[in-house]
Amino acid sequence: MSTLAGCGGGEGGSEGGSDDGKITLGFSQVGAESGWRTANTKSIQESAAAAGIDLKFSDAQGKQENQITAIRSFITQKVDVIAFSPVVTSGWDAVLKEAKDADIPVILTDRAVDSQDTSLYESFLGSDFKVEGQKAGEWLVKEYEGKSDPVNIVELQGTTGSAPALDRQSGFAEAIAKNPNLKIVKTQTGDFKRADGKTVMETFLQSTPDIDVLYAHNDDMGLGAIEAIEAAGKKPGTDIKIITVDAVKDGMTALADGKINFIVECSPLLGPQLMDIAKKVHAGETVEKRILTEETTFTQEQAKTELPNRKY
Repeated sequence: MSTLAGCGGGEGGSEGGSDDGKITLGFSQVGAESGWRTANTKSIQESAAAAGIDLKFSDAQGKQENQITAIRSFITQKVDVIAFSPVVTSGWDAVLKEAKDADIPVILTDRAVDSQDTSLYESFLGSDFKVEGQKAGEWLVKEYEGKSDPVNIVELQGTTGSAPALDRQSGFAEAIAKNPNLKIVKTQTGDFKRADGKTVMETFLQSTPDIDVLYAHNDDMGLGAIEAIEAAGKKPGTDIKIITVDAVKDGMTALADGKINFIVECSPLLGPQLMDIAKKVHAGETVEKRILTEETTFTQEQAKTELPNRKY
């Protein structure tokens, strides 16, 4: 849903399976593409420390091959549990089978994989990205209720092939499908990055002079797009309505300021739940295959109330 705070990707710590009684968790993070990801990393690191879990952390820098290398390294080190947030959905079966053959349980966090063999992982902890897209679309349908004039929508998608990008796109499209006046006229990836969101929005504004709505798959791309909209002499939130996903502090600030119109929350604070699941699978307990995070949505007025409490 998002610059890593204090995590260089070092893999220090005691050898997995040592006799100190500590659980060793190998975690491969997507990278540092957004404020959301920073908060997610911090939550995992702090929660591991609080739970007395030895964390071996690896930053994949947005590349699947780096994650596969990290997971294989965790297997070689004989960690107790492996968790990772997959860069993309496909291409994991071989390395997941290697972990299974080594009797190391795997937990998916934040993003899913499309493996047909669900025995390759113990559980998937994260949001329902499709529901997030649906919530975004439902707000837009309500916003234009009773109006038949064409509404031109541009879409800033997340990383191509990633679960949140695929699901947030399909959920949104389904929600607006029965309203033929709501039309997605341009869609392009901004890779979940603020700078890319700005660049792509600049292109949208040049090629499509009549834009009514921007739907961005995360706050960071939306914030980048706001810079482009303002540079073009338009007023974000008024001339172009903006819907984003995440609800990080910068996004919520823009929402409270009226530059964004609606945000669907995607919580990055998965650390405590992840440590709980890691302890259970290490103990041989059965866990739910799909564990959802609790999330809400925010209007401009709700953002003003919530903003002082935002930790990320």
